[in-house]
Amino acid sequence: MIKEIKYFKIKLATVLGMSLLVMVSCSEPPKKSELAILEVSAMKSSVFTTAQNTDLRLTQTGPIVFNEVQQPLETEADIVVNPNIQFQSFMGIGAALTDASAETYYKLPKNKQDLFMDAYYSVDKGIGYSLARTIIHSCDFSSASYTYIEEGDKELTTFDIAPDRKFRIPFTKRAIEAAGGKLTMYASPWSPPAFMKSNKNMLQGGKLLEEFYQPWANYYAKFIKAYEKEGIPIWGLTVQNEPMATQRWESCIYTAEEERDFLKNFLGPTLEKEGLGDKKIIVWDHNRDLLFQRSNTIFSDPEASKYAWGSGFHWYEDWKDGKPMFDNVQKVNEAYPDKKLMFTEGCNEGYDLTRINDWKLPERYGKAMIHDFNNGTVAWTDWNILLDETGGPNHVSNLVFAPVHADTQTGELTFTNTYYYIGHFSKFIRPGAKRISSVSTANNLLTTAFVNEDGSIVIVVMNQGDEQVSFTVSMCSKSANLSALPRSIQTIVLSNT
Repeated sequence: MIKEIKYFKIKLATVLGMSLLVMVSCSEPPKKSELAILEVSAMKSSVFTTAQNTDLRLTQTGPIVFNEVQQPLETEADIVVNPNIQFQSFMGIGAALTDASAETYYKLPKNKQDLFMDAYYSVDKGIGYSLARTIIHSCDFSSASYTYIEEGDKELTTFDIAPDRKFRIPFTKRAIEAAGGKLTMYASPWSPPAFMKSNKNMLQGGKLLEEFYQPWANYYAKFIKAYEKEGIPIWGLTVQNEPMATQRWESCIYTAEEERDFLKNFLGPTLEKEGLGDKKIIVWDHNRDLLFQRSNTIFSDPEASKYAWGSGFHWYEDWKDGKPMFDNVQKVNEAYPDKKLMFTEGCNEGYDLTRINDWKLPERYGKAMIHDFNNGTVAWTDWNILLDETGGPNHVSNLVFAPVHADTQTGELTFTNTYYYIGHFSKFIRPGAKRISSVSTANNLLTTAFVNEDGSIVIVVMNQGDEQVSFTVSMCSKSANLSALPRSIQTIVLSNT
């Protein structure tokens, strides 16, 4: 039986009040357009920790004290932060609001539904999600395959999002409300209707037939308009989920050239014609391995590139050899700095209740998020936000882990360690933040850092090792002593308030 973790309630340090953007100046005088923050040693500090073999779960364990910086030895661990060196702007962190998540949610009692929404979307009570992905008709994490039209209707006269009104639309509206009325939402299709495809099947791959390029482009526009009529703003969309994967569930194959031509000749122009030219279009939406190849093909074509906001990527190349291809993210960022990078999906596969406390599961998230952000990623999206006690529902038994699982028999929620690892980023790094320079001198310590629009500085440090590590954080000619427990993640928050 899955039981609710007792230490869910999280206290928020009063460090993230809203104000004008404050640029950082460590030593040089501020420019006329900048304001200097207080000296680091005068800033309020808080440290939050999650660690294996402890009860610490986003638990406040600070503060810290900054003194004059001391030259670290080569044998000592140091996190060097320079707030004056700034990189990409941060959009947000969130998850996919799938049919499976919505169906599971509505099997919970009302008090657990409220707890769930607070846990994800409240900055005060939870981890402050600000981003969401939705699906265009069904995917594997639906109870059955379905579309919004009758089979064969290439004119889309029967288009109706009625299947979504039972669970997914009210669930999404509830999430938007819990997030304070604003949630950056993008949509992804898994497959066109069967009659539009070469294999006449929504499952098992197949290709979109050229004669249906225009009807399929029209389908996206109708989806966006239908959802926005329901009061769900759509910020953007991906062209196709995993366009190089022939799956036993909904899937569709595009070569790089096919995706490029569909984008520039049909999808992009259609959205513009329908008054939806402001919607952001994300290409690829598959693994890091072919991320550069796909981006290069599309972004090198000016007529296609003008419609593409950026590239999306997943992490499932990881299973092949245990070596995620983080460098490929960096290479796209270097080659196409005007394009954005978004992590659009990741989860721990192969649901098994006996592994629910396996520390490798949250560490996969922590490692990926740190590397992806450090390589230029502006937003990060988990897969299903909620699943049931089986790792579903899923109509092809592709069962996986989620950060939160519900036992639909008892109505109880389990907040897994992954939930807390994600929270070390999403709770404290807020939309509009700028990534700043943060470098570790120790192999076992991973780090990333951001400055929020209110001037607060957020430093995340993850200890991948089995030994406790003493380290310093050095910034603006000051340093502070800290300690990272074995297999832990810490968030250090520095604020003027």
